[in-house]
Amino acid sequence: MKAYLLQTLKELALLGALRERVEISSLELAKQLQTSQQTASRYLLELDEEHLIKREHGIKKQLIMITSEGAHHLEAEFIDYQHIFSLKEEIVFVGTVISGLGEGTYYTSQKGYLEQFKKKLGFTPYPGTFNVRIDPVERNKLRLLKNFGKGVDIESFESNKRTFGSVSCFLGEVDGIEGAIVMPKRSHYSEIIEFISPIYVRGRLNIKDGAPIEIRIYLEETLPEEPLR
Repeated sequence: MKAYLLQTLKELALLGALRERVEISSLELAKQLQTSQQTASRYLLELDEEHLIKREHGIKKQLIMITSEGAHHLEAEFIDYQHIFSLKEEIVFVGTVISGLGEGTYYTSQKGYLEQFKKKLGFTPYPGTFNVRIDPVERNKLRLLKNFGKGVDIESFESNKRTFGSVSCFLGEVDGIEGAIVMPKRSHYSEIIEFISPIYVRGRLNIKDGAPIEIRIYLEETLPEEPLR
């Protein structure tokens, strides 16, 4: 199956389309897939033509349900990932380096996060995040990691009358530099992975935007015996 159709099926399944008809517009689906409304409409048409979904046109939105054939493809994909996770101790994300907007520095410098990072992860991160853009289909690995991986929970807190949300951290490394990826608990799965480390990763690797990179995430919660330096 084409990767983009499988991704669309997964997004529909997450909305409940395996169990019942879900009401959704092509614009809403486009936002979920991070693509254009025209492209999302084309994906739905292809899924319909291949009998992977059933859809009815409402006044403003569509009623969509995944067929048994569509469910079969999802089940096969799930079994493949179960096999991957049962055999490997790590999962690898492949992507390209990108620059952030400076928000990582702001958030990683908050005392409420810093204290928990040091206590729970064993290190104080260098200000900012090392950002990697992954392929859209790689977001499925993020979903499985969040559901089945052994992450470290960083709790929400309030500071200066503002609430900072809780995040999940998963320990790993980038080209031998140890650290962790940070995943906000209440956000959609993004194509951007944010990696924190006690080391200035971009400077240590002397790497520029657009360069290919791999992030290795440990599936077991293996906190270091000694603080990372």
